[in-house]
Amino acid sequence: MKLSDLSPLMAARREDLNYDRFRADPALASLHWPDDVLEQFLFDHGDNGAFVYDYGDIDLCDVKWQLETIPASDFKEMPTGASDAGCIESYAKDPVYWVERRSYEVGQHWEDHGTWLRPPILIDRRLLDPSDTGLQVVEGRTRVGVIRGRMREGLRVAPHHRAWVGRPSTAMPSTAAAWCAGD
Repeated sequence: MKLSDLSPLMAARREDLNYDRFRADPALASLHWPDDVLEQFLFDHGDNGAFVYDYGDIDLCDVKWQLETIPASDFKEMPTGASDAGCIESYAKDPVYWVERRSYEVGQHWEDHGTWLRPPILIDRRLLDPSDTGLQVVEGRTRVGVIRGRMREGLRVAPHHRAWVGRPSTAMPSTAAAWCAGD
């Protein structure tokens, strides 16, 4: 299943389908994705043209998600999709501004914990190109820009950060076929 296969669902979402009804769709249920990933990846961006350009070739059934702890240093050079090249660095130029644009709770979390409140979405680059390595930011470009900027400016940054990481299911114990078949 690819993003383009979800076009009818995305059209319904645009016509005021709320998230609870969106996530109840049987096609999405067959993915067995964590709710936070489903919302940030598909509900928020699943029909955005640039996003589809960057991630439209991924077999969604071949992605297994885990909440992982990533060292802060790994975010220093982590790329995002080609259509958003440079955007992480634009957020990094003024991390205080981008945190202030969010809710008080988000800003307080940065001050108290040196990290984001909501884990971003990353993918193993092998999902885009089997010969590639490393992780890529799918959603959370502002959050990753803020961490880069905070590191450069000497502001509080935790040594590790939680992030949802999608990896090829072939690299995990269960298979893609079982995931999409609902086994």
